Amino acid sequence: MKAAIYCRLSVEDEDKKSQRASESILNQQLLLTDYMKLHGYDLYAIYVDEDYSGLDSNRPAFCQMIEDAKHGKFQVILCKTQSRFTRDMELVEKYLHHLFPLWGIRFIGVIDGVDTDERRNKKARQINGLINEWYCEDLSENIRAVLRKKMEDGQFIGSFACYGYEKSKEDKHKLVIDPVASNVVKKIYSLYLDGYSMRQISQLLTTEQIPPPSLYKRQQGLKFKAPYTNKPPEKQHIWSYNTIKRILKNPTYTGCLVQGCEQKISYKSKKMIHLPKERWIIVPNTHPAIIKEDDFLLVQELLKKKRKTKH
Repeated sequence: MKAAIYCRLSVEDEDKKSQRASESILNQQLLLTDYMKLHGYDLYAIYVDEDYSGLDSNRPAFCQMIEDAKHGKFQVILCKTQSRFTRDMELVEKYLHHLFPLWGIRFIGVIDGVDTDERRNKKARQINGLINEWYCEDLSENIRAVLRKKMEDGQFIGSFACYGYEKSKEDKHKLVIDPVASNVVKKIYSLYLDGYSMRQISQLLTTEQIPPPSLYKRQQGLKFKAPYTNKPPEKQHIWSYNTIKRILKNPTYTGCLVQGCEQKISYKSKKMIHLPKERWIIVPNTHPAIIKEDDFLLVQELLKKKRKTKH
């Protein structure tokens, strides 16, 4: 009998914050290889996913293991617990109770006693699945509450500062002015107030070979990714109309921190939805302003007038 060993260290695990994060994977491997030898299984492969949630069904090693299981490359899957395999009740039903029996795969959770060869064990597996989901749901709510409190206290919680600012080296929750990018922001507002259209501004900045925000961030060594960063290299220096529009409409440049504009649909989905403005968290005077508030308000009036003109 060939066995596959699956280990996962999750982003939601408390011990991930410790310096022994890698040891956790190693400890899982040692536990499972000892169990494998004790029960006379031959090792087919060890599959490892690190920094992946148990709700994520697109884990690279997990997907490869499922594909290998489908083609009968092994007969047993060993995990430390059922939650290492998944915290999603739908995946428990899909694999443990449907596909694995069809493929002739036995699943064993060494610590929590999960074993798909034991029929009486099914209710325990389902209860485990529910408890694991509840854990993720509670954790998600707790994290959301903590982040909301930080936003209400005027702390910046984003991964990347908006163009024109950077995170303070002393306090990552504070924004400080980026001297290079902030001058470009000032130029954009000045040109617009002088009568230039957004299209003309984008063409001018492109002609002057000023790196747009996505390219500029990567040039600063930040691991910034967005759908529009996948353009061919020769097009990555082009300023878009929408980029100019976002900068002109962003109140952050007045020293006002605006966060909580969107949120996940649920703890099981990565999809984000935009929230109505009355639910945004807006805290004034949290960082130095790049644009005077009077100039910002004047720009908003001009944008509104042009929008009415188009209609």
